[in-house]
Amino acid sequence: MNKTQHFSFLHQQLKLFFKVELFFLFLLSMVRIYIFVRYGKDSHYAVSELIDAFWIGFRLDVSALAYTFILPVLMLFLMWIFRAKFLNAIINQFFKVYFFIIFLILSALILTDIGYFSFFGDHMTLMVFGIFDDDTKALFEIARKNYNLWLYGLIGAIYAIAGYLIVAKLIKNKPDIKQKEWNFFQQSGFFLALFVIVFLAVRGSVGLFPLAVYIPDVSSDPIINKLPQNPVHAMIKAEDQYMKSKTGNYDLIKMSGYKGKIVEAFKLHTGKKDINETDLLSNIVYETKKDPFLEKNPPNVVLDVVESFGMPILAYQSEEFDIMRSLKKHFEKDILFTNFISASNGTIEDLEPLMLNITARPRSTPFGQSSYLNTSFSQASARVYQKAGYETTFVYGGDLSWRNVGAFFSRQGFDHVYGKAAIIEKLHLDEKTVSHDWGVYDKYLHAFVLEKLKEAKKPQLIVVMTTNNHPPYKLDINYDSKNLVFSDELKKHIVGDLGLAHKRFQDYQYALDMVGHFMDDIKASALKDNTVVAITGDNNTVEGIMRYDDYYTQTKRIPYYLYLPPSLHYKVKGIGTKLAGSDKDIFPTLYNLTLSSVKYMSIGTNLLDKDTLHCGFNDDGVIIANDGGFKASKPKTELQKQCNKYYNATLAVTEYLIKSQK
Repeated sequence: MNKTQHFSFLHQQLKLFFKVELFFLFLLSMVRIYIFVRYGKDSHYAVSELIDAFWIGFRLDVSALAYTFILPVLMLFLMWIFRAKFLNAIINQFFKVYFFIIFLILSALILTDIGYFSFFGDHMTLMVFGIFDDDTKALFEIARKNYNLWLYGLIGAIYAIAGYLIVAKLIKNKPDIKQKEWNFFQQSGFFLALFVIVFLAVRGSVGLFPLAVYIPDVSSDPIINKLPQNPVHAMIKAEDQYMKSKTGNYDLIKMSGYKGKIVEAFKLHTGKKDINETDLLSNIVYETKKDPFLEKNPPNVVLDVVESFGMPILAYQSEEFDIMRSLKKHFEKDILFTNFISASNGTIEDLEPLMLNITARPRSTPFGQSSYLNTSFSQASARVYQKAGYETTFVYGGDLSWRNVGAFFSRQGFDHVYGKAAIIEKLHLDEKTVSHDWGVYDKYLHAFVLEKLKEAKKPQLIVVMTTNNHPPYKLDINYDSKNLVFSDELKKHIVGDLGLAHKRFQDYQYALDMVGHFMDDIKASALKDNTVVAITGDNNTVEGIMRYDDYYTQTKRIPYYLYLPPSLHYKVKGIGTKLAGSDKDIFPTLYNLTLSSVKYMSIGTNLLDKDTLHCGFNDDGVIIANDGGFKASKPKTELQKQCNKYYNATLAVTEYLIKSQK
């Protein structure tokens, strides 16, 4: 084989490899089309926006695949420059295996991204790595009970075989190779141009930043705006964020725009021009009003965090779709903040900031699974009640080893931290009959809390985290579930399998019914006169199977319910339940309802204070103002602009507070 024939062979191989890349490009494009068809039905957009979304997405796909094209181009170039003709016989077989491995990796990323999008309504973020930090056995049980794993395994095997056959066919050598009568300089120019093209393809842009680093917004509609991203770049970004957060290489002050300007952040966050610049943290220390009645009659305080308790589905409550059951009457009678959002989309990512009197930090790993595991935060919520003479307890319906909640929360001002084992022992239960994959059924969790309150010798703060309303949606065999009939309007807003949605809503119904019965028990006993109960949710994960008419206002909404004994009703006279807020505001409000002359440090605001700017934050960049929700950096009204500035400043202050604890 002479030089011309060798170059012609390499040129032919390159064309074959390019065909495989086109096949991969087709797969990525189909994912984008699937997401648009499945979730973009009710999206509002201009045709030009949709074209932009697919065009940018196409460029991102090319960028991702260009990385996989670097090795073939480099090897072919080296074979040409060193005249390594002896590799001609094996190069094709080598790249059959290479591209098949790429096919498997790409397919796994696509499948993961589609599953993640169906659950969280977004492409993969660093929360996807929670699968490594979570209860692996429980996750397997979720998969086993919700899906036919044998069938999916068989389909997967057939898919993999088909993928290999397609790859092998696309790069099969052809006996008749068209000769390229190019001289050395033409051949050199060809490889030089090839390197330039691959480089530009990897960047995806000729601008200042590579396209994957800075993906421009194409629409105000959230679904259309998410179309350009692809599974490959989403995973790369998620992994980068995860590793930075895990290793401590995480600078939220810089991310929020306040590097070197932290004093300005405190001024904006506190709303004060004159602050203590020597001791910045003193500016976020507050004190509850002196209240002689509370000093003589300190009430018990119970905060019940119900797993995945989002608000939007409650709009469909009816006799036929009675998802609230016994909780309905309590929500109608007592105080309910409805313009409230979760701090995060995940349980532990929401629960930890709530316990620490801060807002959730975007793109960070949980404290209990980081270098902060053994840190005792001075501003922790329970510590405020502990110093006020309360007995403080955290009760989790599952195992305390989950996400290190037992180890971490025991250092955050709780005198007692109880989990599944303690509940079963206390109530003399049979573990097999009272447990599901994530813990004990909510009925028994609330029975444990009720016993704790009745036996108390001193004022109690009890924080409860339930575990029902969670895949695989297993109900207590003794529970009399009420049928849930989907209205046509509800069906229009559900994405995906209605049967699985029905199973999910039955578990939802159970969780709400159990907390409703807990309130029945409180109000039917002497506890009604000396116990304040707050009920909220950790997130609205049902958002992944729902379409929303107003995405940013509805998607992250959770309730913040308050029951106060009649003797404390004077504290909430004229309260505005439409005020915007999020988890950061839960404890500051409780402090001011239940404690007299007590100092506390907090990032959040007291919802009883009408003269303060009230805004809710979610670590996904969703902000809620009194006039609606919006994406961070995309405010529409003057009030939203204030909340947007307040959000960035608050993130910086939060990070300053956290780092001060090290």
